[in-house]
Amino acid sequence: MGLLTSIAARVSSLLTVARGGWSPIVHEPYTGAWQLNDPLPTENALANPSVFAVVSRIAQDIAKIAPPLLLEQDDNGFWFETTNSAYSPVLRRPNRYQTPQQFYEQWMLSKLLYGNTYVFNERDDRSVVRAQYVLDPLKVKTLIAPDGSVYYELQSNDLAGLAAASEPIVVSAREIGHDRWNCLFHPLQGVSPLYSLSGAVTQAQAIQASSTTFFAKGGRPAGMLSAPTKLDPASADRIKATLANFKTGEIMLTDQGMVYHDIGGSAVESELIAQLGWTEEKICEVFGIPISIVNTNKQPPYANAEASQLQYKSQTIEPHSTSIAAVQGAALDLPLYLKLEFDDTLLIWMDTATRTTAAKTAIAAGMSVNEVRDTYYGLGPVPGGDLPYLQQQYYPISELADRTARAPVPAVPPPAAAAVPAEVP
Repeated sequence: MGLLTSIAARVSSLLTVARGGWSPIVHEPYTGAWQLNDPLPTENALANPSVFAVVSRIAQDIAKIAPPLLLEQDDNGFWFETTNSAYSPVLRRPNRYQTPQQFYEQWMLSKLLYGNTYVFNERDDRSVVRAQYVLDPLKVKTLIAPDGSVYYELQSNDLAGLAAASEPIVVSAREIGHDRWNCLFHPLQGVSPLYSLSGAVTQAQAIQASSTTFFAKGGRPAGMLSAPTKLDPASADRIKATLANFKTGEIMLTDQGMVYHDIGGSAVESELIAQLGWTEEKICEVFGIPISIVNTNKQPPYANAEASQLQYKSQTIEPHSTSIAAVQGAALDLPLYLKLEFDDTLLIWMDTATRTTAAKTAIAAGMSVNEVRDTYYGLGPVPGGDLPYLQQQYYPISELADRTARAPVPAVPPPAAAAVPAEVP
């Protein structure tokens, strides 16, 4: 790290910070919130149950299919799983304190909450990556040189072995794997979906705070006491003191002919449940996740349950898994005949009847028995199960057309002559 620290001063004068950089503030929850010192920090957004459920579910499902598979391409262009002494060790154990599941979960949490994930690559004497560390996104700056070269300014990180002295650490883009999405303002700066959810999350927090206060006061809306005549100052002070000491559950006695009037709406009148449901739907919509994945009360019909899971896999998980595989493959300097790929089939687990039907269809379509056993049942191979089978009555359309054209036309026999009845003598 001494060399990295020493070059910081030499290159810092040549670099300009890319605008639109990091801030722990998600966005203004309403116009003028910044001036009123009422922003929405990311940790406050996570206090919303729906945000927490969506973010944790996506991160956990990515971790569930980790680590990615290392695939090698053969001479025929087919990809098969392999191992490599230079790349497999870091895939099996990214660093000294995290398992692959913990590493990729942290990767996704940083990306979902901040729009960016920065991964520092620790290399050995051969320049081979031997460990990877997900950095705190709030402590990384993206730098651009006048010639377009990209650098990253890093602060101290003891877990990653980054110990800065008086100057910050500046490293080239080769040492950082940068996974980003929603690059709305700059191609090197991602934006979290929380950017567009600040208003909805703030509204949900206000509803929850109001509901907590409502039930803390006995589940009664706010109200006022009115008197038929004007009260003298002494009576008004006495009534105020009585109300100030009033406790929920007690019986309040009034005098001076005073009458209680509700001035607050009930939970039903305010449609709090509908408002919270709308907030939940918007959070799921922005993160691209079907609401049935995080809310068990909004499940699709049984026949559409698998379709919902497939939608979640294709629209929510696959964009992130393919991006992670590409970024990490570039960080590891994989050659062209190697690539990383996540096996996301674990996310779709059909019921027994559907799985059996799919297995039969796969075998009839040409998959081998061993492939079906591994894909649908997680079972090992059996002798003779590597050969695929197909029905012999299947023919290419071209052959069927040619065979019809060459088929001989059957000869039609001439009509038989009508029999002449014999004359009767």
